[in-house]
Amino acid sequence: MTGTLGATFGQSFRGVISAIRERPALFSATAVATLALSVALPPLLLSVARKPADYFTVNPWLRRLPEYLAAPSVPWREKLEKLPDLALFWFSSDSPMGGTEWGFVVDVRDVARMIGTSLLVGAYFALWARARALGITGPGARVGQRGGALGALVSIVGLSTGPCSVMGCGAPVLPVVGLAFVGLSSTTLAALSSVSTIATAVVVLGLGAGVAVLGWRVGAAAALIASRTYPSARSSAP
Repeated sequence: MTGTLGATFGQSFRGVISAIRERPALFSATAVATLALSVALPPLLLSVARKPADYFTVNPWLRRLPEYLAAPSVPWREKLEKLPDLALFWFSSDSPMGGTEWGFVVDVRDVARMIGTSLLVGAYFALWARARALGITGPGARVGQRGGALGALVSIVGLSTGPCSVMGCGAPVLPVVGLAFVGLSSTTLAALSSVSTIATAVVVLGLGAGVAVLGWRVGAAAALIASRTYPSARSSAP
């Protein structure tokens, strides 16, 4: 069983690597575009639906990060616990009544998720192009296309990061859209936050599964073509 799983994983991995090597420009362009749109679209949506953004900044405390990491008085366990939630940059809009109309904060955890998902989306499109070139069809290919398309759509819309409401409550995924409409209560936002955590995990897993399935199909097709093109010495011997 372990050997079978290892062989399956190896074939998927080889399929992904071969697709990226065959389509490096498509992979890079798709991944970079997905990452950029994941950052830009949520504040753009809120600017159109609520009030235009009027402030953007990179966390000024980041210049002290090396000093904090090198500080012997702070245990490494505490540093590792705090770093994922470190805000890197944010957009916001001031309210006419004072305070903040809305805010969109991106922390280390968000950036890691954005980069990981963007790489998966890039790999999916490279695999899709490679699969079409190899003439791959069938249920496995359709599963890969559906999983990859779903993950690509959600990632490009940029709903996997953490916006904040007027009160500053973090809520990934759905509240990006929810905050675009006036009147949602804090209870509703809290419920959306709970649902969105599960939704994000499901979408990323679906995208990963789509890439794995399509990678396995591409790897199998590439291996079959290679065996036909370069037969073994034993099979070609008279």
